[in-house]
Amino acid sequence: MDTNQYLEIFIDESNEHLQSINDRLLDLEKSPEDLTVVGEIFRSAHTLKGMSATMGYQDLSNLTHKMENVLDGVRNEQIHVDSDMLDVVFDSVDDLEAMVLDISEGGTGERDVTRVVELLQAIELGDSVDEKQEKESTSNDSGESTLLLDEFTRTVLEQSSEQGLNNFSVQVTLREDCLLKAARVYMVFEVLENIGEVVQSTPPVDELENEKFETSFQVLIVTNDSQEDVRAKIMKVSEIESVGVSVVELDNFTDSNQPQDNSLTKEEDNEKVENKSETENTKPDSKSKQVANKTIRVNIDRLDVLMNLFEELVIDRGRLEQISNELNHSELQDTVERMSRVSGDLQSIILNMRMVPIEQVFNRFPRMVRQLSRDLNKNIELNIVGADTELDRTVIDEIGDPLVHLIRNAIDHGIENPEEREQKGKPVTGSIELKAYHSGNHVIIDITDNGAGIDRERVLKKALSNQVVTEEQAEKLSDKQVYELIMSSGFSTAETISDVSGRGVGLDVVKNTIESLGGTISIDSELGRGSMFSIQLPLTLSIISVMLVEVQKEKYAIPLSSIIETAIVKKEDILRAHNKEVIDFRGNVVPLVFLKNIFEVPEELEESDYYSLVITRKGDKMAGLVVDSFIGQQEVVLKSLGEYLSGVFAISGATILGDGQVALILDSNALIK
Repeated sequence: MDTNQYLEIFIDESNEHLQSINDRLLDLEKSPEDLTVVGEIFRSAHTLKGMSATMGYQDLSNLTHKMENVLDGVRNEQIHVDSDMLDVVFDSVDDLEAMVLDISEGGTGERDVTRVVELLQAIELGDSVDEKQEKESTSNDSGESTLLLDEFTRTVLEQSSEQGLNNFSVQVTLREDCLLKAARVYMVFEVLENIGEVVQSTPPVDELENEKFETSFQVLIVTNDSQEDVRAKIMKVSEIESVGVSVVELDNFTDSNQPQDNSLTKEEDNEKVENKSETENTKPDSKSKQVANKTIRVNIDRLDVLMNLFEELVIDRGRLEQISNELNHSELQDTVERMSRVSGDLQSIILNMRMVPIEQVFNRFPRMVRQLSRDLNKNIELNIVGADTELDRTVIDEIGDPLVHLIRNAIDHGIENPEEREQKGKPVTGSIELKAYHSGNHVIIDITDNGAGIDRERVLKKALSNQVVTEEQAEKLSDKQVYELIMSSGFSTAETISDVSGRGVGLDVVKNTIESLGGTISIDSELGRGSMFSIQLPLTLSIISVMLVEVQKEKYAIPLSSIIETAIVKKEDILRAHNKEVIDFRGNVVPLVFLKNIFEVPEELEESDYYSLVITRKGDKMAGLVVDSFIGQQEVVLKSLGEYLSGVFAISGATILGDGQVALILDSNALIK
């Protein structure tokens, strides 16, 4: 069967199942007795195993089966859920994720998972993870290994039994001084193939050929010969220490007292318990209720092409609107107006198609917080609010790393050790809240912790020693301005660099990434109470609303998201402060920025007695951009300037207007700086 056509679907669905397993495992840690959660994890693992086997990724299927056996023991109340057991299961999920990633990058999904498989088997056999270390050497010497039967192999064994053939499990142990192990394995297999049919071997044949085993291996064989005959024929091969031949009784493998055999027939038990679990869960429950969604999967590249085509349509729409206004033809104007409404609806639909819930990013954090809190011996709980808030896919792809860095900083630098929190009279368990919500045409993401907060004096001292600010500037800084100093390049107040945060990469990288997306980040903190990092991001990066202005005969576009209002002031009302021209705007001193000077626009028009101002804001800072005239509000397509013009000051892109002219889109944040 050609599986290439299903590969993309397989990768998407595998990632969804693995994310679901991760989430439910975290729920299970909080509620170890909740068998409903175990059932959900088991179903995801069972589906993933079946998909992997169908696609031919046997390593992925086998590891999932091992994990599935442990989960089956949990829901049959034979295995106790604790942190050590969950650590092993989480490790196996990490390996599964790595396998799926390898497949998505064109690999085969093969991975050395010997350690995690042995730990899973130890749990399944009732050993603790610590006891497993003691048993490794003895199990290797004795040559005992667990055979795992898939449904096909089991069917072969059942049919051979019906035909009167013998199913034997043959355990072969080579001598310690055996030099050519692969040669001995070849000779043993030659003997076995002469007396019957080899069904399966553990380890697999390719590992035996490459001598990737200790001294023993196990083989399932179907033959007419007796146990003694099989043993005698194999012992004729030189350098064989011992041969054990046992009858494979399939009916006995359901006995829980025979754990090795039990793993061979888990499939039937799994199906029975799964059906039972599904029957028990038919009670109305909002969490488990299945709703049929009429959806299809669409590659993001196709949506990008659709978006590019629509952007061209927006440009042509603007051109048509301008032509209809110039011609003043009523029927043409009616048609263009209707086309504008339809294209507006189409724009809304296309943008919504690109919007995805921010939970795609947030879902990775509970697992990360759990692991980091264990590594740092801190008690931390993560609360997520507003995970269903939607954001453009391009923004989603970029925002993950900055959020990871901020959460790591909150865990490492923000939340104190349990002993320190207890001394301060705080709850021993620290909390981090990750909250997302819409605000106008923006999405706000707040990362709040109830840790130590930011020490103003310590930050100032470090800033002065690093020459980030002068002593004169430091005296005039507000608390918020001091806190923002920690986002300066190379700034860190940490006494030592840890593996959790820092590593020479500071918050300046986070700030630069967010600002490159057209967003802003602000910090608020209270010493001893905690800190809040607030990120403001645009809903989409492709089509934006702007105010078109003229500077002499050149046209510029200023994003509406950064504009407070427009104003016209007399030149005689202009004030001077610190050798700069400013205005008094509603009690605030706002500096003026003359665009014609910054962009060196040649003067062709006579100056008037008034200044036309666009008042813009970045955080608590404001500036008045001086222009010659306002053209009006318009939706434009944001086009990048390309690699050759990527470093132009205060220009974030360009757009093509209805009359074919190019207008540069201003980066008001850079102008306010």
